[in-house]
Amino acid sequence: MTALKISHFKLAPIALCLAQTVWAQTAPAPSNTPTVTPSAATTPATLREVKVESSVSNDSFGGNALSNTRLPADLKDLPQSAIVVNQALMKSQGATSLSSALKNVPGLTIAGAEGGQIGNNINLNGFSARTDIFLDGARDRGQYYRDTFALDSIEVLMGPSSMLFGRGSTGGVINQVTKSPKLKAASEVQASVSSNGLVRTLLDHNTKLSDTSAFRVAMMGQQGNTSDRNHSATKDYGIAPSLKLGIGTPTQITFSGLIQRNQGQTDYGLPNLNGAPVIVDRKTSYAMSDDRTISNIGSMGAVIEHKITPTSSVRNQTQFNKVKTDVRETSPQGIGTLTGVGGAFVALSTGTTAIPVAASSSLPYSQLYVRRQSRDRVIQDQSTYNLTEFTTQLQTGGIKHDVLAGFEVGRESYNNQVSYRNGSCNGTALNTAGATTGYVDCTPLSNPSDAANTVASTLGNLQTGKAVSTAVFANDTLELSPKVKLVGGLRRDRYGASITNSISSATVLAATEQTVNFTSVRSGFIFQPTSAQTYYLSGSTSFNPSLEQLVSTTGGTQPLPPQQNRATELGAKWDLRGGDLSLTAAAFKITQYNARAQDATNSALYTATGTVQVQGARMGIAGKVSTKWQWFGGYTRLNASIVDAIAPLTAGKIPANTPKDSLSLWSTYNLTKEWEVGGGASYMSSRFMSNTNLTQVPSYVRWDSVVAYHQPKYDVRLNIYNLANKYYYDSLVPSDGGRAVPGGARSATISVAYRF
Repeated sequence: MTALKISHFKLAPIALCLAQTVWAQTAPAPSNTPTVTPSAATTPATLREVKVESSVSNDSFGGNALSNTRLPADLKDLPQSAIVVNQALMKSQGATSLSSALKNVPGLTIAGAEGGQIGNNINLNGFSARTDIFLDGARDRGQYYRDTFALDSIEVLMGPSSMLFGRGSTGGVINQVTKSPKLKAASEVQASVSSNGLVRTLLDHNTKLSDTSAFRVAMMGQQGNTSDRNHSATKDYGIAPSLKLGIGTPTQITFSGLIQRNQGQTDYGLPNLNGAPVIVDRKTSYAMSDDRTISNIGSMGAVIEHKITPTSSVRNQTQFNKVKTDVRETSPQGIGTLTGVGGAFVALSTGTTAIPVAASSSLPYSQLYVRRQSRDRVIQDQSTYNLTEFTTQLQTGGIKHDVLAGFEVGRESYNNQVSYRNGSCNGTALNTAGATTGYVDCTPLSNPSDAANTVASTLGNLQTGKAVSTAVFANDTLELSPKVKLVGGLRRDRYGASITNSISSATVLAATEQTVNFTSVRSGFIFQPTSAQTYYLSGSTSFNPSLEQLVSTTGGTQPLPPQQNRATELGAKWDLRGGDLSLTAAAFKITQYNARAQDATNSALYTATGTVQVQGARMGIAGKVSTKWQWFGGYTRLNASIVDAIAPLTAGKIPANTPKDSLSLWSTYNLTKEWEVGGGASYMSSRFMSNTNLTQVPSYVRWDSVVAYHQPKYDVRLNIYNLANKYYYDSLVPSDGGRAVPGGARSATISVAYRF
């Protein structure tokens, strides 16, 4: 295991001093009254039956317990950084999508749609996390845009975690926690309207069926423009029912489901010019008026939990997901001019490199055109997972053990029917004879046409893939003393996948398969001198098979070996004000070996010779600093580098969409019992649009605010976004040399929630 350098910890003393100061001011005075410990008969010491309770109110941004059964419920017993974005925070900010909620996580960036991918594409700590999204602990690999209407919270676990979650998780894991039925009847309806014209309605209804059973349903419908960007209209709806039986009994059974439909347009952003996105009105879109992305999502889950003894339990989870996404989209690909004879398009750039200043500086935007490319496909993702976990508490020779053991099996399938539209520019063909490149037309750079598509669509390559995975794992938390704990775990994965392509070439395999066996490890040391302080050192590993996304990543004739990831982390956590406020600080290092890099002699081929390294530090705050004032936020610094790559254009460069510095802060203050005001800032330093580092977007600071009026039965909330009307870039698309999606202009949303 590679040791962390002392220089990684420059920020840790700041958080340490702040925590010690606040803790000294808020720690309870010593008392001579003896502590009464409940007997085991009244509170059985079962690993997952222990509930983390505090005086934290429902509107607090902190005091969160982890829901995932593979993790300790109490964050302080986890030797790893974790951030919980709860419902109180999402409501305060008016966050309606997974992407908007995750903007509270520094070190996390959003990637736009690219290549054969669609939906939520996320980078975490400098690495792609597209396949590291989970739903109630089960992998949620479908390509679609996720909403928050059925979510109670979002848990972000930092760093490689294959021992707990299987393949992937180089930068971390994102777990969506759905709303669960309770024995207390409650209902809430909410309606909101934005200045962009988006109307959204929600329903959350929970009813008690008996003394041990309850039913809950969440519903969502929205229609209108999600931002001031052209072609941002959407029409979505969803329903998520759940039934829980045996609440409070030794055997509990939960059934859950999700049906969701999204219909809108995918934003492919702006192309690059002279190393930066083109300077046009932020509303400018290069899509066509009849472009559309339609997703139909279906999910079913069942969980059976049985308490065998007061200290032992077994849990079985089955999760089935099916997503079909029908895409007909058009993106900007290459900037050029038109010839004087015939008006043919002449590319100044193919999209793989920045346009040299000398080639375009003398040309006004009015003489530049954008070549557009079709991104048409129908994607079908289907997966079934079954996970069995056994937990128990033991004591051997004075050492307490919290043991987790389990078995997991999964089956996945993928089908991607690609289509293309080969068009022309002023009557001159843009595609060579027999090509499937799909260049549709050319349009003025500053004032693009959004006329409906008139070019016929032709079926292209059909990609199919399937995978079967199995795993066994075990983890033990040893309590050597009330102050010292050790954590250790092993997981053995077997991942077998196969893919086919109906149209093959020298770089696209007609068919291939690969089986990967990998052992992941996890270790940690935890020191807790008091109940309010935790210090830890941990190490973990993970792996990424080359066929993980069930598409080809090829070295020419066979799949590449899996990427292997290692991480070390040193950190501290402080619980202050009786658990109402938490502070965290950590320094970490993640190294990815066998990283995929383009071949030096053929850019269409890849090798597994690269190494990517990210060294960083993070700090966080969550909860109430007083009875009226609360904060949520953090800061992350990432020193990322492609240490070794055979492609000379990327060796020594910074990975795409990886800012060195990022900060997110949100705070609210209760002026009175009824009135609440707040706001926050998001900062991100400059980022490169691709691994070649030839194109870049600048840093930005965005300010948001909220004013809310609370009554026992209803709430009224006004959120204003991008107060300073900052022109910034929200997400990046690394392909084609880099494209950038501008963030929205200043906008406002007013919402009313009524409880009954």
